[in-house]
Amino acid sequence: MAASNYSLKVNRDLLDPSFESYRLSLDAIPTYNVELDAAVEEVKLKDTQYTLEHMRAFGMYNYLHLDPWYEDSVLFVDCKGRVLSLTVTLDTALGKPREVFRINTESARCEDRLCASLSLTSATWAALSDGSGRLYLLRTGKRGDSSFAKWEPLFTEDMEEPFTILHSASHVEAGVHTMEVLLLRVQKDPQESKGSGYSVSLEWITVSNTAGQGGRLEKKYEVRKRRVLRGKTVPHYAAVEPHGKGLMVASERPFVFTHVDGCPVEQPGPEPMEVEKADPIYFWQQTGEDVTVCVRMPEGITKEEVQFKLTPDNVSIGVRGFAALLQGQLYAAVDPEASAWIIKNDKSLEVTLQKRTEGPMWPELVMGDRRGEYVMSEEQAALIHERLTHLTSEDLNGNPDRDKPPCNSQELEDCDGFPEDSSSLTHFDEESLKPTQVVNLGSHQYLFTVDVDPSAMPCLCLRHDVDALVWQPRPDQPGNMWEHVATFNALGYVQASKRDKKFATCAPNFSYASLCECLRRAFIYRQPAPVETVLFNRKQGRQVGQVAKQQVASLDSDKPILGFRATNERLYILTSANLFVLKVNNN
Repeated sequence: MAASNYSLKVNRDLLDPSFESYRLSLDAIPTYNVELDAAVEEVKLKDTQYTLEHMRAFGMYNYLHLDPWYEDSVLFVDCKGRVLSLTVTLDTALGKPREVFRINTESARCEDRLCASLSLTSATWAALSDGSGRLYLLRTGKRGDSSFAKWEPLFTEDMEEPFTILHSASHVEAGVHTMEVLLLRVQKDPQESKGSGYSVSLEWITVSNTAGQGGRLEKKYEVRKRRVLRGKTVPHYAAVEPHGKGLMVASERPFVFTHVDGCPVEQPGPEPMEVEKADPIYFWQQTGEDVTVCVRMPEGITKEEVQFKLTPDNVSIGVRGFAALLQGQLYAAVDPEASAWIIKNDKSLEVTLQKRTEGPMWPELVMGDRRGEYVMSEEQAALIHERLTHLTSEDLNGNPDRDKPPCNSQELEDCDGFPEDSSSLTHFDEESLKPTQVVNLGSHQYLFTVDVDPSAMPCLCLRHDVDALVWQPRPDQPGNMWEHVATFNALGYVQASKRDKKFATCAPNFSYASLCECLRRAFIYRQPAPVETVLFNRKQGRQVGQVAKQQVASLDSDKPILGFRATNERLYILTSANLFVLKVNNN
């Protein structure tokens, strides 16, 4: 199964081109403090864990876990090995976190120990790592009730090397309960001689109960399958599909499957130097004002046989009785009233599309369609050549005082180098272990991951221009595998200015987004809301109907922030000694 390139399809109805800015609000945010009986177990990086990947994976770990199945319920692990849970119903009457499980701290001590990690697998199951290489699968019961039941371990296994849990999922098929768990390790790699000497591995484990199999009556859980992927960077995002049919990974460098149940996976050989390329279905040109498309059609076609549909954002071109030759979302909006088509030489259709916004050049005609060929005019080629001439010269630096000196490679720093592999979002198929769809994220910086629907995969938030767009994976919809579900206006630009930013998140209902620094401060950015009083924009001479508020909360603590989670009503901030609850919204 060959991977196909895929483009993220932006829902333009969720964009606000008239958004101005966030307005600082001095409204106080009610803040409540829960003092912890024992410190949160923060594991410091050791001298041997010196790489950037160690810092990303373990140094920036979020120690606070939000239960997506039960609103306003958070969990963490303290230095005594206790898994503590706090459910908030009334802010003014916060109780103490209650113990639901305890890790054996004596057996959990090892030289390369990592932080304990937790993943809420389903409404009644959880996956836990003790940080020393032991995996627990725990039956929790319904965590949201007031039974205060302790969690019951039904599966424990020593995985040899320490790891953290990235994600887990639970499903039942043909009466067999199965759990998928995704583990992360940063390991010494003797083959990595040029770089840091470390590589990143993802281990995808499938655990199933064996009741009724082989005459067994007791319900026992065993590892059914292990798969290992390797890469060079810690992934920004990694999650298993709800039914275990695939895996999604967003990373700066590609990952590949290397082992299944301990056996090496045969890697594809190098691609042949010459690959026969199919003839383009269409050719297209553009200016700052319009786009001209020439589509190949059957010879002798008449205008009655042409099927042509055009809306501001989509186009469909074809022949009556056959599938469309060109169909999909246009890169940018056009004016259908000012666009037209004609038949040329009885064998091609020439379409002229009037751009709704003049000036910007389109990198592609139809989002994700690679079957056409872009034809550049001689004038455009000459203009580009003229603009780039100053970057090349026979002299290393013949005249450094002129306006545009030539590029001097000796003056480049490491940060000026272009990465070998651009950041990508990849979907892997469980059966073939091959990528099925790959999104080149390019300049779409990863911002954060958030659980919106506990029965679906976690959402990921990416920067698009100045905005932050939230994408919901839809593995059951290959044609629209990542759906644009929400937008935080200008958040991509705003977060770039926070040099001390540590964590970012948003409410599951997208009512606000929030960032926190390493110490003390948290920033809240609300969606635009109608104003109660009349506001007037003097520069534009119009009345303002909505305002997006920004609020700043400062914690009464000098301890570093270790955990940061958001619900629809509250923001939870964890330090080593305190859990702060900020009441952001009132229902």
